[in-house]
Amino acid sequence: MKILGPALAVLLAFGAVPADAAPRWTVCTGSCSFDVPAGDYRIDVVLGGRDAGSTGLDVEARRIALAPVATRAGQRVERSVTVEVRTPEGMPSGQDGPGTPGLQVHLTGPAPQPVRIAVTPAPKAPRVFVISDSTASDWANLPKNGWAQALPEFFRAGPSVRNYAQSGASTVSYLADPLYFARVRPMIRCGDTVLIQLAHNDKQTTEDVYRANLATLISGVRERGGAPVMVTPPVRHRFGADGKLTPLGLVVNNLGVDLPAVMRDVARQQKIPLLDLTARSQALLESLGEAASWPLYLTLAHDGVDDATHLSRYGAEQFAALVARAMTRARLPLAGFLRP
Repeated sequence: MKILGPALAVLLAFGAVPADAAPRWTVCTGSCSFDVPAGDYRIDVVLGGRDAGSTGLDVEARRIALAPVATRAGQRVERSVTVEVRTPEGMPSGQDGPGTPGLQVHLTGPAPQPVRIAVTPAPKAPRVFVISDSTASDWANLPKNGWAQALPEFFRAGPSVRNYAQSGASTVSYLADPLYFARVRPMIRCGDTVLIQLAHNDKQTTEDVYRANLATLISGVRERGGAPVMVTPPVRHRFGADGKLTPLGLVVNNLGVDLPAVMRDVARQQKIPLLDLTARSQALLESLGEAASWPLYLTLAHDGVDDATHLSRYGAEQFAALVARAMTRARLPLAGFLRP
């Protein structure tokens, strides 16, 4: 259902809603569409109803804004999150379509209850940009999921996760294609955080070129006043006979370049924070073992395909949790917005 009063719609169209405007509440019973222009918005919800339930929120291109919250019969729980509205809703190439105009909100969970919901413009929200590949992308269509697609659920209201990860992107193509870094860079404001995780598709990139490309991305972010943060890539589900991940699993490329090791060294030389998702995801997979770790990825039984690189929704949430914990350990300012 479409939701928005005509007066507020006009104000939103011209960016004239004052920061202290009273939120306009409505009831959402399944999916709601808010007629708002591109930008950042705070979503406030009151969860719970007459019956016991478990209710979460997905927004736009299947981004997980809120993991399901269990409520007892008659209990009410308040939650808030900040999200971005853009076109296309998913990847910057628009390969999975432009999406639907406005802000789309979908109730999720095993027993969702109707919610009261309010959407308020948040033009001054701090932003978290994600520069990455398919392992982090906002996938509009099943079955693939990216870890940054699940990252919003770990933040309370405040930061807006602006995920510009692109399937198939390498450090080479992300710099060369005008839809990617050339689009993201002008958006970056002073103080914005930019997570850089590109490696999986640099299969034929030499170490020297890879280092130079990372340095170009870092300098481009810094020139805009942003704070670059390196994120090493998530591992592939590739095990050897010894129960450990193979070099392919650890994202060593076809030329023998250990791409995560190069990222660690570049972060050290550039004196910028590093979130070591490679080491954390390796530890998770090897602790679970080859069979028990498969549900983190796409499987033939559940998704119709065995895919050792791309993540299930469960895997995206687990890897996003690893990134959130790494933010806390690295003492990023963003960590102050993480949910307890």
